[in-house]
Amino acid sequence: MFSLNIFFLVPLGLLPSLVWLLFYLRKDKHPESNKMVIKVFLAGALAAFLAIFLEKAAQQVLQNLLAGWLPVIASLGVILIAAVIEETVKYSATFLAAFRNKELDEPIDVMLYLIIAALGFAALENVLVLTKLYPAIYSFKALELTFWRFCSATFLHALCSGTLGYWLAMAFCHRTRKWLYLLIGLSISISLHGVYNWSIMKMSSEAFGPEAMLIPLLILLSLGYLVGCWFRKLKKLKSVCLIK
Repeated sequence: MFSLNIFFLVPLGLLPSLVWLLFYLRKDKHPESNKMVIKVFLAGALAAFLAIFLEKAAQQVLQNLLAGWLPVIASLGVILIAAVIEETVKYSATFLAAFRNKELDEPIDVMLYLIIAALGFAALENVLVLTKLYPAIYSFKALELTFWRFCSATFLHALCSGTLGYWLAMAFCHRTRKWLYLLIGLSISISLHGVYNWSIMKMSSEAFGPEAMLIPLLILLSLGYLVGCWFRKLKKLKSVCLIK
């Protein structure tokens, strides 16, 4: 084992998001321009900075407000707020970067752009996680951590945003009660993100066992299957979807 140079940790942190990005871009029969993909990806990465700031502020406020409550309730509050902030800023970044662009002309694009922004968000997270451990992190540990974040946190961000993207695409195409579709999509993505974070917290605070992985694994597998089905469903809708 050898200690890694910090400049190597940055591309290593980007790797999980880039692999998933290539995977999901292949699902679009009419590829988006490289300019738009980079724009949305960077918007998601910038949103991660905003999320960090908001989460730290919210955590401080909650700790002060819930100081006299049971620690479990306080922890659940922090977890839920983190999920709300992260899913909201990812959506906001996508809205600002892509939802008023003429290249967004198919139902599948809504879902795809949200996933791209989520992968940009996850990329910044991964880089920060790895570089925070510098210079103590060694080659094997860095590769192991990158692999697990590829399978877990990075994948989760893409799937939760993909879930919201599906419901938004249906709202744009049906052109009725868009707020309801947005609410449904956000509720599902925030709830699953929150449950996933809670289960990961339980895994790190208690003795690790095979059963501890059951909840996050079920969430990832179920969402992975659903997002795949939703991509296929959106492909069957008419090729041009007017976004307003």
